[in-house]
Amino acid sequence: MLIQVTDIHKSYDTLEVLKGIDLTIAEREIVSIVGPSGAGKTTLLNIIGSLERQDKGKVLIDGTDLSTMREPVLARFRNRNIGFVFQFHQLLPEFNVVENVAIPALIGGTPSKAAYDRARELIDYLGLKERADHKPNELSGGERQRVAVARALVNSPKVVLADEPSGSLDSQNRQQLHQLFFDLRKDFGQTFVIVTHDESLAATTDRTIHLSDGRVTSITSNAK
Repeated sequence: MLIQVTDIHKSYDTLEVLKGIDLTIAEREIVSIVGPSGAGKTTLLNIIGSLERQDKGKVLIDGTDLSTMREPVLARFRNRNIGFVFQFHQLLPEFNVVENVAIPALIGGTPSKAAYDRARELIDYLGLKERADHKPNELSGGERQRVAVARALVNSPKVVLADEPSGSLDSQNRQQLHQLFFDLRKDFGQTFVIVTHDESLAATTDRTIHLSDGRVTSITSNAK
């Protein structure tokens, strides 16, 4: 299994948010995590992505135990192996599309020319070639989210974690983004873990993990 989550607990002060989560996700799988607000979905995603530390339990990605890694080493691992897509893009407004996409590669130490060449390849793949020199405020919501996806992919990570990626999009852009995840899996072999309230997206993924009150209540296989 590419991702193994074992007995994950997380509390904030006296509020217990995750109460013993166990799950596995295979390589090249597209999995959705659903549940009511407050169920712990985003907290779980952040722990899988090493943005937060659990209080108890283990997260292994491709056999690497993230809980044993000190922060500088963990940051390098995260940069190379995990891509993130957020609901509101989180693009840097002062940089153009190419610069935004290249940032994780530059942070990871990729030489400037290689980083920008890779960024342009992804921008072209995502149909944004004509927008490469534009700033985020000159793009539509759907275009900004595609830039965010390109940024997540620039280091060719094993895993892409997406938190409500279509939540701010209209129905047409939402459908296009959903299809994009499957195209990327086919063309680049990525594994996707997607937190969503969008039932139509959840139904298209390989499996849906249902969370409630900090626990996995069921896992649905969405047979195609």
